[in-house]
Amino acid sequence: MDLGKLIQERIRDIPDYPKAGVVFKDITPLLADHIAFAGVVDTIVNHHGRGTIDKIVGIEARGFILAAPVAYHFGAGFVPVRKKGKLPAATHGQTYDLEYGTETIEIHSDALEQGDRVLIVDDVLATGGTAQAAAELVRRGGGDVVGLSVLLELSFLHGRDKLGNLDVHSLVTV
Repeated sequence: MDLGKLIQERIRDIPDYPKAGVVFKDITPLLADHIAFAGVVDTIVNHHGRGTIDKIVGIEARGFILAAPVAYHFGAGFVPVRKKGKLPAATHGQTYDLEYGTETIEIHSDALEQGDRVLIVDDVLATGGTAQAAAELVRRGGGDVVGLSVLLELSFLHGRDKLGNLDVHSLVTV
């Protein structure tokens, strides 16, 4: 089975969403296909190796869907990074630019322990702003970012360039 081809077949383009000129990558068909979904989770876990990660950070909202089963398979904790104002306890926040505006994300201040080995998981790497902000939040919380795994990398937006020497693992690059 060619997982890369299967992933590409299960992601559909939605033009002009959420605003004109943006082509949204809809992963819901992939999530509905148990073979594709399991293949994505297994590939991320196999890339990094069991026993190497303490916490998985999932970025709201579609990153949660991928990150939670990855955390389960690693035997690691799951830590949500959410949009500003969505977490109930004390938080660290980071504002960043994305391809169609600005956003602020937050993590609970007590979500990580000093030296936690953290893998960030998200659905798409576009301009790199969200991933860069999440990595900064992990570092501020005392964690060591061991890498970023994404389902899809939009290479034409050069997001990887913003991430310095961060280990970026993309299942599919377009």
